[in-house]
Amino acid sequence: MIEVTRLNGTVVLINSDLIECVEETPDSVITLTTGRRLIVKESRQEIKELVKSYKQEIYGFVR
Repeated sequence: MIEVTRLNGTVVLINSDLIECVEETPDSVITLTTGRRLIVKESRQEIKELVKSYKQEIYGFVR
């Protein structure tokens, strides 16, 4: 799970395995495989780093 912040300041944990795509329009929009969309404060690059960090923590590998 990664922690992201909605535009209203609410912190949300999302399952990174459900992320289908992340767009910057200019706000970051995360689209999940379920069809749900979240608009968050973090940039696309920050979200990418959060996912990489989470995967490294869980699976124990470093790229």
